[in-house]
Amino acid sequence: MPAIDPFDAERPIVGMVHLQPLPGAPGFDGDRGAIRERALADARALEAGGVDGLIVENFGDAPFYPEGVPAHVVSEMTAVAGELREAVEVPVGINVLRNDAEAALAVAGAVGADVVRVNVHVGTAATDQGVLEGRAHETVRLRERVAPDVAILADVHVKHASPVGDRGIERAARETAERGLADGIVVSGPGTGEEAGVEDVERVADALSELDVPVFVGSGVTADTIGSVFEAGADGAIVGSVLERGGEAGNPVEEERVREVVAARP
Repeated sequence: MPAIDPFDAERPIVGMVHLQPLPGAPGFDGDRGAIRERALADARALEAGGVDGLIVENFGDAPFYPEGVPAHVVSEMTAVAGELREAVEVPVGINVLRNDAEAALAVAGAVGADVVRVNVHVGTAATDQGVLEGRAHETVRLRERVAPDVAILADVHVKHASPVGDRGIERAARETAERGLADGIVVSGPGTGEEAGVEDVERVADALSELDVPVFVGSGVTADTIGSVFEAGADGAIVGSVLERGGEAGNPVEEERVREVVAARP
């Protein structure tokens, strides 16, 4: 197992809690209570449906701050994630979009979360927020100071972005694991809800075969595709939009949809 293993399951399925727009975001409707009620309902539906963990993400905050989010985003996410941590028994993770690993670790440490997801941990990516540079050197050192038991899941060739420079996905995965010290690698498709290429999953799994670092598929997993991604070498799956009403990201999680995906796991 990796140095820090956040999920006590073989082939874990991790559900997403896509937060509604937080205060300060253009879409915020003025009702903090509704944000928390919805997040709690989604988390409970995910747990009841059988997921092995969940990740809380400020999905509704578009357009996203490229890196450092303001203090009010950190405080709101801490408040919501703290309530979720008390409400469910499965491991909880934090992702602060677009790429604020410092904030994610701060929230995780404060609420007792188990994992953070970092979109650009190593290397450089051209994204819809501009060019983002990985700060693994800062993130790993900060983790040791504020949240030493929190695992880092790091994307390679992250969605809604293009890698800068001639780094194939195999090399990116190995460098993220070996030099960035990530505890897990995430392979996703080009956008939210879009399938990760089976060939990409195979290439990353092969590249990491000699390392003790799991591979997660981070987008596009459905009841129909989950078998193929595990067959390709994935160790886990992070599932979001397909578990939500109509398969649309941002809609409420439906327990039956969760059960369908979990039941299809080989």
